This record gives sequence, structure tokens and C-alpha cells, in this order.
Amino acid sequence: MKWSEHTIGRALAQQTFNRKYLVVVPNCNWTGYEADILAVTENLRLIDVEIKISRADLKADAKKDKWVKRTFQGYEPEERIHDATGRLIRISRRSIYDEQRLEWPRKVWKHYYALPAEIWTDDLLLSLGSEASGVLLLDANRHGSLKIRCRRPAKPCRDADKLSPAAAVHIARLASLRMWNAYQTVDTLRAQQEASHA
Repeated sequence: MKWSEHTIGRALAQQTFNRKYLVVVPNCNWTGYEADILAVTENLRLIDVEIKISRADLKADAKKDKWVKRTFQGYEPEERIHDATGRLIRISRRSIYDEQRLEWPRKVWKHYYALPAEIWTDDLLLSLGSEASGVLLLDANRHGSLKIRCRRPAKPCRDADKLSPAAAVHIARLASLRMWNAYQTVDTLRAQQEASHA
């Protein structure tokens, strides 16, 4: 089977998140970074799913900014830069930040990775962004149906705030707009195909 982010995302939306979830939004930046899937639970908590179709992509995720909290600490001493004649051309001061590794992305109650089972090996557990992240593996049968199994459940972030009703409505509005944009894309592609066959 040829795996894609859309194939995996659709299976998750239709099988895993089709019950008990208020809304499921693809490619959503609402939390301040892009989540491949952002799901809102019935008790107004956020679940973030990162979809990966290669081992390299999975390993690269741990380096993303969503796993680091940076706190400004001040500046390094000034660095004076002169040209060849000795004339001062620039003064720079680098910012100093304290970096703290996060167990969960900001605002998220649970975080999962979803990927094809055929690329998974258990040594990849050490490459994940956090030990709190869950792992969902997808298999395709000979008819093309996808089966999802949980390799490791996600640990919930007890400090994750519940969404306000207004925030949940905002995320639902994003999902609705995405649906209508998808319909427009399909109509445009269909019109192009019809024009090329005419």
C-alpha cells in the first residue's frame, strides 16, 4: 500500500475519532504549532496526532520547537564587529535562553504518533519526542482496509487546561472551513479533468 498523511488521517478520523470526539481538524495550528490532526474530546481536551510515513520523519519530530520551552535569561556580552579599516560596523548581543524539554506539546492533553506498522520497530520508542507520547500503528489488509492498533497508549497531561466553550467553537469553525475548502479543491480538480477530456 502507498501510505500518505491523508490516508492515515482519514482512517484515524473515521475509526479512532469517530465517536466521543466533538471535532477532528487536519493540519491545525490552533495550539501555536501545526498538528497533523487535532481532536477535541467530549470533555473539551485536546489530542494531538503526528502522522509519520518514514522513520527519518519520525526521528526528526523530537527536534521540533513544540517539545521545548524557552525562557529568556538575558544577553551575552556585546560583540563589536569592525571592517578591515577598523571602523565599527555593527554591535551585536546574542540572547540567552534557558531550554526545558516538555513532556507534552503546549495545550495538549494527549499526544500520539500514527504511522504504518511496516516501518515500526520498538527501538524507535527511544526516538520519540516524549515518553508520554502514544503510538498508533496502521496495517492494510489485502482489500485495502486499514486497521489501527495502539502500540503504546498516551499518558495524559494532568495539567492540560480544558478548552473554553468559545475555543471549542473556534476549532469547530476551522474544521468546517477546511471541509468547504476541500470540496472546492475537489470541484476544481474535477473541472480540470473534464476540460482536459473535452
